[in-house]
Amino acid sequence: MMDLMRDHGIGVVLATPTASPPPWMGHRHPDTLPRDADGRTEGWGGRQHFSHSSATYRRYAAAITEDLAARYATHPALTLWHINNEYCTYDWGDEAAARFRGWLRRRYGTLDALNTAWGTAFWSQGYGEWAEVRPPRHAHYLKNPTQVLDFKRFTSDMLLECYTAERDIVRRHTPHLPVTTNFMPLWAGQDAWRWAEEEDVVSVDLYPDPRDPLGAQSGALVQDMTRSQARGPWMLMEQAAGPVNWRGVNHPKPRGLNRLWSLQAVARGADAVCYFQWRQSRQGAEKFHSGMVSHAGERGRTYQEVGQLGADLARIGPQVTGGAMSADVAVLHDWHSWWAGEQEARPSREVDLPRVLSAWHRALWQAHLTTDFAHPEHDLTGYRLVVVPQLYLLTDTAVHNLLAYVRGGGTLVCGFLTGVADQDDRVRPGGMDARLRELFGIRTLHEWWPLEPGRPPSARADCAAPCGPRNWNPTAPPTRPSPTRAGNSTACPPC
Repeated sequence: MMDLMRDHGIGVVLATPTASPPPWMGHRHPDTLPRDADGRTEGWGGRQHFSHSSATYRRYAAAITEDLAARYATHPALTLWHINNEYCTYDWGDEAAARFRGWLRRRYGTLDALNTAWGTAFWSQGYGEWAEVRPPRHAHYLKNPTQVLDFKRFTSDMLLECYTAERDIVRRHTPHLPVTTNFMPLWAGQDAWRWAEEEDVVSVDLYPDPRDPLGAQSGALVQDMTRSQARGPWMLMEQAAGPVNWRGVNHPKPRGLNRLWSLQAVARGADAVCYFQWRQSRQGAEKFHSGMVSHAGERGRTYQEVGQLGADLARIGPQVTGGAMSADVAVLHDWHSWWAGEQEARPSREVDLPRVLSAWHRALWQAHLTTDFAHPEHDLTGYRLVVVPQLYLLTDTAVHNLLAYVRGGGTLVCGFLTGVADQDDRVRPGGMDARLRELFGIRTLHEWWPLEPGRPPSARADCAAPCGPRNWNPTAPPTRPSPTRAGNSTACPPC
């Protein structure tokens, strides 16, 4: 196959097979299988059935990566290494518990520091020795939210260790070739800002619903975020040439939509536009997922449209490859804040961060504003407008960064439930960081007031049409007109 690609001038993105271990591994080595929060062992028969913490799994993953890299390192078709696939596993098992304790020791140093960070005085949860600490498994009632937050941080770090271990092996054999792994859009399981720092090329899989009238905006959000994580050109690793196989109703793409959305990715900074899969499978779980060559074969509409797109890209490639995009608007997003904000016991489960994020991005998209995404601790000085849809958790460093941005002349617009908690999910005195309250001119934040689903209250301002919050209605009287270029919004843009 590699020789065939070479003979036809096609570069190969070669993936390691570690996302789907064979049945013999789980059969001979049950310790490689993950356990869920209820203690049930995940079996083989699907994919992603590996424990990120299993020393046995890691040893086998390293061995097959070593063999693969040694065999193909000098092959002229090899263009890019792709590690694993869509990292997304969790594990609450015993080996994960041991690694979790080690991770916590490195983070906190002492049990006293851990007990303070987790607020274990509540419900008599104080830990007297490290052996008592375990992952947040099934509990009779609500789990400790900071323990859950740290477990999500730990999980992202363990998966990243798996990635970097394989990456380092292929780099040793082919130091001249780039390495990537494919993100899933707005996947909650990994801190993509942290992961992007470890990749040579940032790549993503993108499958907007062709029936969604806002599918283009959904794709644009992911494209903007991926470009921002890459801080430059990025790669669309997977998209569908036609229908997918995992929605309730899997519609094909209308004629021309495949080309349109592919060129949209290029226009938003992609240097590569690829597909899953080449030839549509005839067996297995994804046989109804489209391919570049569908079951209809080369005469099928899908293959003809893909060929036309290839001609387009060949024509414009020299003009657009490697091009830099500039944006003067940034939307802030942080995985740690997302993890903390989705805890079980929160003010409203009607608030869904991806939906909030999408609503704010949509307003900017409809205004034809090119938008970057940024971590709240990133340098913001190049932006004239910074938007914070919702950052429930903000570190002191992030707060200082926002204050410095505004004092430097930047305009900051902030959504609800922002700056509530510190890095340990400890609520700030006053219910919101005092520095942000001063910035936004809020004297007292009496309480958060989430709204019930349905018709929200509305208000009229400056003889405009009625408007009002959709999810939230905080009671926070201002102390004064704010002299800074900062505004606090109680509502999402229209959803």
